[in-house]
Amino acid sequence: MEKKVLHRGRLIDHIGLVVRDLAVSKNFYSAVFGALKIPMGGSDESNFWADELFISTSDSDEVQGELTGRHHLAFQAQDRAMVDAFYQAALAHGGRDNGAPGERSYHPGYYAAFVLDPDGNNIEAVFHGEADRSAASVRIAF
Repeated sequence: MEKKVLHRGRLIDHIGLVVRDLAVSKNFYSAVFGALKIPMGGSDESNFWADELFISTSDSDEVQGELTGRHHLAFQAQDRAMVDAFYQAALAHGGRDNGAPGERSYHPGYYAAFVLDPDGNNIEAVFHGEADRSAASVRIAF
């Protein structure tokens, strides 16, 4: 069987997610990112961020344009326990169940949980199974 190889950090520079109520979303994503051990930044009245994801209000300068609809974002988890913690944190902070933690048929070892955030976006945490990484993350310094 051919080994599947994934490359991360080459396609997406950043993603902007527009939300209705920044305070409600910040409460939700603070809990979710806390469970996934992802630090958050920013704290003004129009946006906040975590790594390459920027969460903004519709009047933020960075995300002008026609409002669209539902989105799907999948965050990497370090293990199955982290997927479970993500799911519990999301539900406790305004998220709604969209698929409890468990194995999926996408590929062997794909363990994920899905929740709907306060705006109805499908948010996933996934652990792809044990793997050797060349680095924990890509570090870019300007």
